[in-house]
Amino acid sequence: MSILPNPQAIMDRIDAVVLPEECVAVWFVGQESIILKGKDTIIYIDPWVSDLLERRGAKRAFQPPFSPEDIRRADVCLITHEHGDHLDEGTISVMARNCPGTQYVSPVFCRDKMLRCGVQENLLTNAVTGEWLAFGDARILPIPAAHESLETDEHGMHRYVGYLIVMNGVTIYHAGDTVVYPGLVETLKNHNIDLGLLPINGGDFFRRERGIVGNMDYREAAEVAVAAGIETIIPLHYDGFSANGEKPGHFVQYLFENHPYQKVHVMAQAERFIYISPRAFVSNQ
Repeated sequence: MSILPNPQAIMDRIDAVVLPEECVAVWFVGQESIILKGKDTIIYIDPWVSDLLERRGAKRAFQPPFSPEDIRRADVCLITHEHGDHLDEGTISVMARNCPGTQYVSPVFCRDKMLRCGVQENLLTNAVTGEWLAFGDARILPIPAAHESLETDEHGMHRYVGYLIVMNGVTIYHAGDTVVYPGLVETLKNHNIDLGLLPINGGDFFRRERGIVGNMDYREAAEVAVAAGIETIIPLHYDGFSANGEKPGHFVQYLFENHPYQKVHVMAQAERFIYISPRAFVSNQ
């Protein structure tokens, strides 16, 4: 039987980690829930650690490594879209109460729900695709996502987004929930991405019939990353629900057989991974 990690130890390590230039720390919290730290700024993306969905009848495939009450510092929280395993009201409402200085970024489609969670309006920024934001030592660019299609409101605001994050000299792409759409590879290629976090669970007719919206599958995620020149890939969105999962080993095997020089890292629950860019520890002289 697996032993859950110590939540206090996780938070202590997030606070204590100190990184040189061209490095970023990544913690995997399941599904697409990620924590990033560069030089100092701590960013939560789609934090999903409450039991709200389970209380509503959606059985989670694993227990989160900590609870919303354990979160004690989040400088920025990025939300990719309104689905409950991404915008988790049970987590956001606690963060809004316990971390009063957190800045939030989310699509305008999420705005009412975020405000109902107790997020202060002056701390909530709409995710406008193509417009850079700055928080501490991090720069953030919302990128359109298509889950399964590109959807906008009458003002052209996207319902689903991913994020480009530049911190401590490292460029990270968190795709959110998306399929491959025309122009995505070209957009990513223009940003020289070091670390790509991509969904791999795919989609099919039978899941759509049950209301489960799809993403790129593991083959598409691999080909997108290779075509865009992403240096290292971390697969996401394969582990949250048994009825909407995938085997990350298939992703690794596909890369091994088709792109053996492509770097990939599959993360364990609550693992801390230190990404070191090829530019790190290299003399400029």
